[in-house]
Amino acid sequence: MNNARPKVRISRALGVALTPKAARFMDRRPYPPGMHGRKQRKQSDYAMQLREKQRLRYQYDISETQLRRAYDLAKRKPGKTGANLVTLLETRLDAVVWRAGFARTIYQARQMVVHRHIVVDGRRVDRPSYRVVPGQIVEIAPRSKTKTPFIVAAEGGWSDNEIPGWLDVQRQELSARILAQPVREQIPVTCDEQLVVEFYSR
Repeated sequence: MNNARPKVRISRALGVALTPKAARFMDRRPYPPGMHGRKQRKQSDYAMQLREKQRLRYQYDISETQLRRAYDLAKRKPGKTGANLVTLLETRLDAVVWRAGFARTIYQARQMVVHRHIVVDGRRVDRPSYRVVPGQIVEIAPRSKTKTPFIVAAEGGWSDNEIPGWLDVQRQELSARILAQPVREQIPVTCDEQLVVEFYSR
């Protein structure tokens, strides 16, 4: 996706920290960028729906096409479409690598997958959008474990977030087993997914 805008600026515009650097910056300036950033402005329903859609998209670093495709799939599944959508995004391979603490950010996790450092059930997978299912094991490829980012990960250097209950992570082995399908309450994403559903239902 196009990341031309600085992530700190995007984070301030959306009100959600996309990187550790953005989180530190937003602690100092917890309002949108620009000369009118401090002012409270009333938003239309469409503007609020659009903002939540963008929040979700940027937190998983996916394109508009990818988000729309995930929404269409979520709509066909039983249950609440919004919760289904967030679960589908959370079980992408790059998101799992991030949640397991193998990467510092979703951006680093995506790069790890694309560069073929990730193995699923003993097979290298280089598609960030690959969707994991319960019972599968995601781990770092043996030859990659000696690289600096993975040495740091094995020592817990990237584990700022708590490991979710649907993952069983063996940090020193750089291995994670998918225990169950995550439910919305277990997914630490900042978004009102019902507004995203309303955006796409217009």
